Amino acid sequence: MGATRRRGRAGLALAAVVLLGMVAACGGKVGENGRFGVVYMDAQGFYAGVRVGMQQEAEALGRSPQLLQLNAQGDASKESTFIDQVSAAKVDALILSPASATASVPAIELAHESGIPVICYNTCIAEEAARQYVSAYVLGDPVRFGSLLGERAAEYFLSVGNREPKIAVVNCEFVEVCIDRRHGFEQALHAKLPGAKIVANQEGATIDEAVDVAERILTANPDLDAFYGEAGGATMGAVRAVQARGKVGQTVVFGSDMSTEAAQALAAQDVLKGVVDISGIAVGKLAARSADQVRTGELTDYTVVPAPIDLYSTPEDGSAWLRAHPDGVP
Repeated sequence: MGATRRRGRAGLALAAVVLLGMVAACGGKVGENGRFGVVYMDAQGFYAGVRVGMQQEAEALGRSPQLLQLNAQGDASKESTFIDQVSAAKVDALILSPASATASVPAIELAHESGIPVICYNTCIAEEAARQYVSAYVLGDPVRFGSLLGERAAEYFLSVGNREPKIAVVNCEFVEVCIDRRHGFEQALHAKLPGAKIVANQEGATIDEAVDVAERILTANPDLDAFYGEAGGATMGAVRAVQARGKVGQTVVFGSDMSTEAAQALAAQDVLKGVVDISGIAVGKLAARSADQVRTGELTDYTVVPAPIDLYSTPEDGSAWLRAHPDGVP
């Protein structure tokens, strides 16, 4: 199975991708400023921010490329087919949040062998493979991400006199960064509250999944003190479950990834007590800048590009976020 067989599957499917993902500078020929293949892991708001950030940075660089885009919906097979297509189309860069640290490797290797620079953001393939096939990885340190929320949770429980809180995790641990987030959370939490207990850890990455998971956890643990949501869907699913089960005032939530709904919940302060976030817009800007630096030769070796991490912990923080993001794009 070489590149020839993979490229042979491109065909008419590429045209559909091109039409779906067309974004170009006003006036002028589509694609004359280059083309980026872009993969979003799912449809959550973070990825809308990434798209906006890439466009803003490209325009600031005076070069607005055509974006050939895919929402992979966490499907490594769908992601692979798209990468085959954009590799055959010889895009200037592939910018993606891979669906799997392992299953995504063959397609990324193909892009690399086709001479296409690969830029990871948010997630990436296993480090050994990334050092071979990836030019840059835009990453907010996931351990630090989790530790900020663990510190916030410990601060909250100390303030209410609970030194042995029972906490459940709603996770997204099919990707490595979410495992690292939990490790950071637990380390920071237990550093200040050694008696804190993690009583459950179940997957629920989308809001609908997370509501079901969180409600089952509440049934099994009626005295639960808190949820930790490792991603945006997990966070808001936990908040909705607490509200639906009449646990407001008893069970609180500490979560990840800001959105309009999360900011509103934080401003209300009855359930959500803290959110850690990496701005999708900021990540998109860094990804587009990294792609341009690879194109111009400023980046020649595998480079981890740090993304900023923000903690929102008060009602005022939630209200300020809403004012700063009236369109809801994080």
